[in-house]
Amino acid sequence: MKILLKSATIVDASSKHHLKKRDVLIENGKISKIATTIPSSEKIKEVSLKNLHISQGWFDSSVSFGEPGFEERETIENGLKTAALSGFTSVAVNANSFPVTDSKGHIKFLKSKAEGNAVSLYPIGALTVGSKGIDLAELYDMQNEGAVSFYDYKSPIANANLLKIALQYAQNFDGLVQSFPFEKSVARNGMVNEEVNSTRLGLKGIPALSEELQIIRDLYILEYTGGKLHIPTISTKKSVELIKDAKKKGLNVTCSVAIFNLVLTDDVLEDFDTSYKLLPPLRTKEDNKALLRGLKDGTIDGVTSDHNPIDVEHKKTEFDRAYFGSIGLEACFGALNSLLGFEASVKSFTGLKNTFNIPSEIIEEGNQADLTLFNPDESWLFSENDIVSTSKNVALLGTKLKGKPYGIVANNKLVLNK
Repeated sequence: MKILLKSATIVDASSKHHLKKRDVLIENGKISKIATTIPSSEKIKEVSLKNLHISQGWFDSSVSFGEPGFEERETIENGLKTAALSGFTSVAVNANSFPVTDSKGHIKFLKSKAEGNAVSLYPIGALTVGSKGIDLAELYDMQNEGAVSFYDYKSPIANANLLKIALQYAQNFDGLVQSFPFEKSVARNGMVNEEVNSTRLGLKGIPALSEELQIIRDLYILEYTGGKLHIPTISTKKSVELIKDAKKKGLNVTCSVAIFNLVLTDDVLEDFDTSYKLLPPLRTKEDNKALLRGLKDGTIDGVTSDHNPIDVEHKKTEFDRAYFGSIGLEACFGALNSLLGFEASVKSFTGLKNTFNIPSEIIEEGNQADLTLFNPDESWLFSENDIVSTSKNVALLGTKLKGKPYGIVANNKLVLNK
């Protein structure tokens, strides 16, 4: 397959073509030529789009698809289509399926379902059997089969010794352990951020302390054991400070933030809309500002959509009965670009590739074409018509966004929004 990208602004700080407008010819999945002008022909698929920008392919470190077990929420096929149209060339898929992804057989299944797709699927294996937090799962076998990390999705590791053992054991094969920052004994049955709004609305609160206590504990354990620890979806000002200090100490710790915790605050809870019931919960403006600063100074390594499809029966119900979670892939770039601009947004969508051992391809001749195509200047209102996911639980519905993905070129395939 031959693809010619016309007049594309290249956004890649590692490339000599950074921020230059170029034609890019792709042949059999590789970038064969980059020049000011490249002539086209009938045998070449020409892509000429308004204000076209291209970057290294974006990576999302936390997406959930229902399959296997919850196909009514999202199949792998539709989930990968959603990711492609949202600009992501690779995604790490959480282990919150049924059965839980806790063996090499489950890893093999996920990889086989994604074969031949434009988007590369990287499975995350459960840290413990059934994500029950009791016994370690088959970490070594899962990594050999293709797991990029180990994480009981949204389930905190209550047993400190279990985390200690996991970090020690994973060092033998350079494994990446994730620990969700959530101290259950403090959070209890909380549903939203514990603050003025939770009290005023009569909703049970999740204090910032529940996140920060767990992070403090985990960082002490990491300092003792060594190894690699990733803390997903932090949400408070103090969490940013704790991780910043840990990095200064030289600890091998990374973290991410969900797009919702950058864009929204708990002020949106006024109407008791369960779309805003998220974990971690939406916090305050002060937390938002601290998270943004953390992104800009490198304390936070990347942004995730934290895409989590939930069927209507478990989302459109009473607030205390509704499941946590929102889909996020489709609006993720537009929301982040509105806050940071396109260069910083691209950096945030590629910053965790090295942590998860995802290949990075500089935009240079001879390299594999793993590219995201986008227009950073298009303003639009995110509506139901923009939802590609099977599930419609979306916290960013009705949000004004700036910047829209056109699609991707990856794995010798071109996927474009119509």
